[in-house]
Amino acid sequence: MHWLLSLLLVLAPPQGPAGDSLLVELPGRSVVLEARDLAALPRDSVQWAYHGTAHWYVGVRLIAVLRRVGVPVDSLKGHDLAKRVVVEAADHYRVVFSLAEIAPGLGAREVLLADREDGRALPPPVGPWRLVVPADGSGARGVREVVALRVRDEP
Repeated sequence: MHWLLSLLLVLAPPQGPAGDSLLVELPGRSVVLEARDLAALPRDSVQWAYHGTAHWYVGVRLIAVLRRVGVPVDSLKGHDLAKRVVVEAADHYRVVFSLAEIAPGLGAREVLLADREDGRALPPPVGPWRLVVPADGSGARGVREVVALRVRDEP
């Protein structure tokens, strides 16, 4: 039964407000992704228990968003291993991931930029996007109202 719910959630189209955008800052340039840009990326789902209650989240993997804007996450080496991505919320709450932590073939940590919870669009003040990190025990990096991703070089 859980696999059927998971399949239905992955196939359900995102239904966030039409004007939602996500700023992605890269060294030397910025990209604004609209909800339709994110909706075109491969979708995934995870179950995550937050504050003791399990929910199904659907969205796109953070690694797919970074690939979409040209971050070389599949071939990290040298100075790229010191890069990080800062995820920022509307209230300026921020969390950090190293690119190596989430890159395939290295840390491969599962991080989902979700737009749906239990089959419904994320409402304010949680959405339009929420970061879901199932392996994090405390949920402290489960950022609500994600508005920006900032890829930074270590100084």
